[in-house]
Amino acid sequence: MGAAPLTLLRTGRGRLLHDLRRHGHDAWWLRRLGVCASTESELTQWLVQRPWSGLSPRAVLADHQIRGHGQYGRRWMAPMGGVWLSAALPWPQQQCSTGLFGLTVALALAEQVESTGLQVSIKWPNDLMIESRKLAGVLPSLVFRGSRVRLARIGVGLNVNNPVPPGAISLRELLCSGRCRLRIWQGAVLRALDRACELALEPNMVVRQAEQRLWAASVADPGTGESWQVRGIGMDGRLLLKQGTRRTSWTRWTDSPDQDL
Repeated sequence: MGAAPLTLLRTGRGRLLHDLRRHGHDAWWLRRLGVCASTESELTQWLVQRPWSGLSPRAVLADHQIRGHGQYGRRWMAPMGGVWLSAALPWPQQQCSTGLFGLTVALALAEQVESTGLQVSIKWPNDLMIESRKLAGVLPSLVFRGSRVRLARIGVGLNVNNPVPPGAISLRELLCSGRCRLRIWQGAVLRALDRACELALEPNMVVRQAEQRLWAASVADPGTGESWQVRGIGMDGRLLLKQGTRRTSWTRWTDSPDQDL
């Protein structure tokens, strides 16, 4: 990544930037907000106001989102206490699928959580699970110019100290309070995004490692209810399935054309 200087776009954010610099991650431009409708819309506005140069990653962090969204436009609950972040990254793999990009970020984030001793599974295509409960989710998109990736965008939600809905879990339920400080995990997510850019150059390893962490050995077709056995992940991030002699695959994400961001 580029070696652009740290840029502090909101006051009172020096400790997070200091932590990143101490770990060698000094290229980030950060915008941190108290409350916003959506970090995704804030990032889009920022990219319009200051067009993408491709040199330095950017991230918008919010203490609380009131209109966050996840897959299929579902509401993304984002109360105080969690990491709610949208980032723009210069992606080193210029020919990549959105599915593989999302899995690469999920793997890098899983590594950060696993460094605490927790065991993490990846629920294809974009959730991190602990004990069959959702800990985190990622929402990937790639912007293309022709056939080449111009810009990678990712939304991340990680439950830390926030209340969670049924079926979810937070880190405060699993770790001691000293290991659940929000600033620590905001930095961990940004480091995971840096790590994802490194992993992008090793797609075969990403697929192998993601397969080892898959949450379930079988899945149900949401349309028909049919059960399919998971046989792996394709190099484009597809979920590969079989049912007796039948074979199929699922993909989830669509790619975006250049939007002059």
